[in-house]
Amino acid sequence: MSSLRVRIAVALVVAIVSVVTVITGLVLALLSPPGPEHTIQPVARQLELLINAAEAHPESFNLASAPAVGAADQSTTEWLRDVILARGNGRKPEVIVVRAPGNGPMQASVRIGSRGWLVAPIPDLPPRKGPLHVLFGWLGLITIGATTIAVYVAHRMVLTLALLQNAVEKIGPDGTLPSLPEVGPAEVRATARALNTLSARLTSAMDSRMRVVAAAGHDMRTPITRMRLRTEFIEDDAERSHWLRDIDELNRIADSAIALVRASASTFEVENLRLDELVAAIASDLRDQKLDVHVVSTVPVSVRVDRLVLSRALRNLLINAATHGLSAEARVEHASPATARIVIQDRGPGIPDEKIGQVFEPFFRVDRARRQDIPGAGLGLTIAREIIQLAGGTITIRNGTGGGLVQEVDLPAV
Repeated sequence: MSSLRVRIAVALVVAIVSVVTVITGLVLALLSPPGPEHTIQPVARQLELLINAAEAHPESFNLASAPAVGAADQSTTEWLRDVILARGNGRKPEVIVVRAPGNGPMQASVRIGSRGWLVAPIPDLPPRKGPLHVLFGWLGLITIGATTIAVYVAHRMVLTLALLQNAVEKIGPDGTLPSLPEVGPAEVRATARALNTLSARLTSAMDSRMRVVAAAGHDMRTPITRMRLRTEFIEDDAERSHWLRDIDELNRIADSAIALVRASASTFEVENLRLDELVAAIASDLRDQKLDVHVVSTVPVSVRVDRLVLSRALRNLLINAATHGLSAEARVEHASPATARIVIQDRGPGIPDEKIGQVFEPFFRVDRARRQDIPGAGLGLTIAREIIQLAGGTITIRNGTGGGLVQEVDLPAV
């Protein structure tokens, strides 16, 4: 019942069936003939009088030696017997009700002791069950018809919402929405047109923001270079060292901003590659740079990605674990038959639970004082997530049960 389509359909069915039931009940109450009980009572009373008269004066009646010939009506027979018995004479007469051949009249045959059978015509009686079973059948047909109409109407009413749902499901990893066909009813066309306009504006805004970030990163290079040259004229070595450290940080921020834009705007040159071999190669290269990075276990698994772009993301994650977490241990495994998983675990202090949801924000640092004893601009995880999402994967970061930070990357396996 959580579906709006189901709720609308059920509401329409209940409304239609309720109205039809009330109207049908009023019509039956005002226009229906007397019920079966009111019809059979006079017949039973007249038949009882005939039985009593025939038993008292059999010579006055032309009794037959056998019951009337015809198609037996068992239901009416039992009904008459029960009604006569209920009238209080304490006996249940032997009654047989038949219809005369050729669709003739109904006839009731009653045994009068050993003298023979009293045969008397009786009117056609309504069914013993009365009109209720007909009413229920009528309401059943109404319910089936109302359900069919309600399902169709509900589908038409939520068609626009279904279009919105399908549009959201088609949003790509880069946040763009493919153009929707502007066809169908007026409301659907208007919704599709609005979504297409919204998608175009969002794409334009994202492109504009990325261009601003890239331009700012490039424009920072010139003043950074001038500042570096001017520091050569600072005679105090300690002061010059402070200036150079700040300039290096600005340079890393500019480089990271440009890298983020490139990751968002990259056109992937995808290929099938062995993920376990790629992780092993990156780890070996980082060990050559004096970083404590080790691959503890792997399984052969292939993914379809851009080698250069994915290498950049994985390098960021391994460097993050090796620098902030003291060491990095990587595993390559199957999360499922269709998913490859890279697990990177470090031995660092982890991240407070109240801050772990912010790790992918640009320039995020656990230390708000932004200490620079560990180099970095705070964009490594942001860039890595952007690349992994564009490759159709996901990344999650959590604190390990035994300490340290656990980074999990899932990618579609081939």
